[in-house]
Amino acid sequence: MALRVLFLCCLSLVCATAQAASVVFLNPGFSHERFWLDYSHFMQDAAGDLDMQLEVLYGERDNEVILRNARQVLASPHKPDYLIFVNEQYLGPEILRMFADSGIRLFAVHSSLTDEQQQLAGGPRDKYPNWIGSLVTNDEEAGYLMAKALLRTAGDDAELVAFSGVKNTPSATLREEGLQRALREHPQVRLRQLLYGEWRQQRAYEQAKLLLPRYPQVNLVWSANDEMAFGVMQAAEEQGRHLRYTALNNSQRVLQARAEGRIGVLATGHFILGGCAMVMLHDHAAGMDFAERGGKAQMARLLRLVDAREAKHLMSRLERPDKGLDFRRFSATRNPALRQYACSIDELLR
Repeated sequence: MALRVLFLCCLSLVCATAQAASVVFLNPGFSHERFWLDYSHFMQDAAGDLDMQLEVLYGERDNEVILRNARQVLASPHKPDYLIFVNEQYLGPEILRMFADSGIRLFAVHSSLTDEQQQLAGGPRDKYPNWIGSLVTNDEEAGYLMAKALLRTAGDDAELVAFSGVKNTPSATLREEGLQRALREHPQVRLRQLLYGEWRQQRAYEQAKLLLPRYPQVNLVWSANDEMAFGVMQAAEEQGRHLRYTALNNSQRVLQARAEGRIGVLATGHFILGGCAMVMLHDHAAGMDFAERGGKAQMARLLRLVDAREAKHLMSRLERPDKGLDFRRFSATRNPALRQYACSIDELLR
């Protein structure tokens, strides 16, 4: 009898391992882009912690490549249990249509469908039942917090230029909305111009070279990410201008700049969002539906401002090969009484 019980336990363990949830992530970024590489790294880290299988396909910021990757998943004889996608360039509805009858469960992360898109396509588990959920971060709040901290340093009649990302990207639009909210609270600050630097340093540098001489009184720069902030900084230094900057990201370079005071306001934390999504899918596969713990569409308030000390500490933590974050601690399978997911970078900052 004891041998039979032992055999059944071993068989259950083997079956559980063989049936580990498999995930494909349609990463929209470049395969050499630091942010999206780190984003995928934390997803792989979560997959390892949770005994899941993860494949990452990079879209190289090209709609055709993203859709080609999607078709590759559909044509594969070994289809994943879950597909994670980003509504970059507003491709979400097309991806939902492609996978409608695939049997693969879909999950939106980072940028979900806009309100306008959902009027046609519906939300999770509506028109497309296999679209089971979404997880986004607090981009509007981050844009607001960055702007608010920057504008607090402004005197009367201060002038600002702003650099947003790719125009047809929900995260860029939301961060802009946060900027505009802060500006309404500081009517003494004049926004001279908002440009789309497409998240790239070289693009923002070229724009700033032409823009800054037009506005000699500008002393504040709001930037929706770190690369564009560094592009503007390069142009300003060449012109002998001393400006105050915001940035958003987790690169070693921007954390160092915040620690040294060259970047005055920095928001970060969203780089673990994909890892948090993996936790939710792990729980779903285990029969613990994340919808019962916060709903089908959830927002993780990961983005927060970090001061110079926190930036220095985070920089040292992210240099570690294992990154030092155990995603199991966020899972309902480990904490059955969990009512709301609380994935965060607090553990990295301690």
